[in-house]
Amino acid sequence: MAVATAANPDAKHNVTGARQAYYDKIAKDSLAPLWEVLKGLVTPEPKSTVQPKVWKFDRIKQLMMEAGEVITAEEAERRVLVLENPGMPGKSRVTNSLFAGIQLILPGEIADVHRHVASAIRFVLDGDGAYTAVEGEKTMMAHGDFIITANWAPHDHGNPGKQPVMWLDVLDMPTINHFEASFAEHFDEKMQKANFEDGDSFERYATGVLPDGMPAVTNRSPVINYPYSKMRPILERLKKTGDIDKRHGARVRYANPINGGPVLPTMGANLALFPKGFNGEPYRSTDGTVFVCAEGKGRTTIDGKDYEWGVNDVFVVPPWKRYQHHAAEEAVLFSISDKPAQQALGIWREGN
Repeated sequence: MAVATAANPDAKHNVTGARQAYYDKIAKDSLAPLWEVLKGLVTPEPKSTVQPKVWKFDRIKQLMMEAGEVITAEEAERRVLVLENPGMPGKSRVTNSLFAGIQLILPGEIADVHRHVASAIRFVLDGDGAYTAVEGEKTMMAHGDFIITANWAPHDHGNPGKQPVMWLDVLDMPTINHFEASFAEHFDEKMQKANFEDGDSFERYATGVLPDGMPAVTNRSPVINYPYSKMRPILERLKKTGDIDKRHGARVRYANPINGGPVLPTMGANLALFPKGFNGEPYRSTDGTVFVCAEGKGRTTIDGKDYEWGVNDVFVVPPWKRYQHHAAEEAVLFSISDKPAQQALGIWREGN
């Protein structure tokens, strides 16, 4: 039963007499009756405004190149087209907790150094020759690379190459803004000084040894770039040995090499290979998930409806919606969600 208030006058016909008079009275003191809204607050199962959606890369690329003609990277600060979930128009969200967008940097451009509380990841989609510099390491970007910009880490981008380069950005900005804890800072210089060569953090921390004296526990990965060229052979090895999950395929989790935990406290990512003809069993979980196709093509059935995808296409599966992956040919999907944050809060669930 709706409560009639100044903000919701149409609800008055559901409540009459002394009760409505009481509701009007307590509203003046910024109070509301829980018994009237309890069913909307505590639901038997998750209810989400997030809707399934596929963003086809061919179309995105065309529109991104048009953006390159009408606004410079310097003017835009970050030339990004937001992947706005159709269930939440105007909110700059792909799920309730995550922002996603496609970023373009043209040859010769620089995206100035800055930092912010929100953590970010990049999954490289198209082009060659650009770099991201994070905390003093300048890492070159190649298709399928998974690059991390942790909370408050200085970062900038540049493209000394000859091709436009595009990547998927995913940030936990909606989560940070939910807590009203957003800070950001710009620097006087356009580029940070690179003290470490490309691949330094991977070789330093992700090869089975650690620098002596490295802290035993950290809440985010020290690795800046998990190169696709190093991740892809691991998937192939899993496939050859038959380590193929009936729901998720031959899947690996990007891990913090210090403690085996998620790469970031608010976001976790996976990379999965599906053999040709793979038909996944149904699965659902409370973390709304963003997927990107790195190789091949296929379709994902979400809540009974098929969504087709190919290389560099991005799609989102809403929280607690049942889905199944189907691979028409051998395919690789990257995925990212807020699962670590939910697990830390003790609220994450999965099911069939």
